[in-house]
Amino acid sequence: MSGHSKWATTKRKKAAVDAKRAKIFTKLAHLITIAAKDGKSGDPNFNPALRMAVDNAKAVSMPKENIDRAIKRGTGEGGDASRIEEVVYEAYGPNGVAMLIECLTDNRNRTIAEIKSIMNKAGGSIAGAGSVAYQFNKVGEITIDGQKNSLKGEDLELAIIESGAEDFDSEDGFYVVRTGFSNLHAVKKALEDAGVVTDSAEVVQVATTPVELPEDKAESVNSMIERLEELDDVTSVYTNLA
Repeated sequence: MSGHSKWATTKRKKAAVDAKRAKIFTKLAHLITIAAKDGKSGDPNFNPALRMAVDNAKAVSMPKENIDRAIKRGTGEGGDASRIEEVVYEAYGPNGVAMLIECLTDNRNRTIAEIKSIMNKAGGSIAGAGSVAYQFNKVGEITIDGQKNSLKGEDLELAIIESGAEDFDSEDGFYVVRTGFSNLHAVKKALEDAGVVTDSAEVVQVATTPVELPEDKAESVNSMIERLEELDDVTSVYTNLA
């Protein structure tokens, strides 16, 4: 199996989890709330999206009481979940890099103002609806840290292949597994049944035609992405940067 590797994005997210746990907890809580709300169930056994959100939270040691509180908000037991909504902004970053910025917010005006401030300073701009989204495809993505698994090397790779995954990349014992986004839950369950411990599972946006930039220009884009990801309302930033 082979495919486009997104190590810069994956490793940046992994570092953010380690270095900024409090903000990560806030974002994960919002994702749990939305999953409970949209799935109309607070039971992960009957709500696959909620199960994945809860599993992702547990993977970074989010306290159980935080998880339970977020679920109750989504089901209406612990607060007004309707105030939180999912918003996706399309944009162009420095050097014309296409971007999708996914957010969970209770105040659109605040969110877009914060995003525009960062993008304007970096030489980027918000784009019209539909002008960027067509350049991306939704896929399911599962990350696996080989050091956390008893299955190693070829045995782990065989389990990935037999799970029904479409593709995977590996580097230094760290795996990124991709599948159709509608099969994400099924592939994750197949991996778990095979004894594989996963770090995270989520639906991501992958550029259909990645572009390459010189190192200095790519660094300016990555620097802007890092500032965007520090915003509480921003959950994910995707680009067509190779």
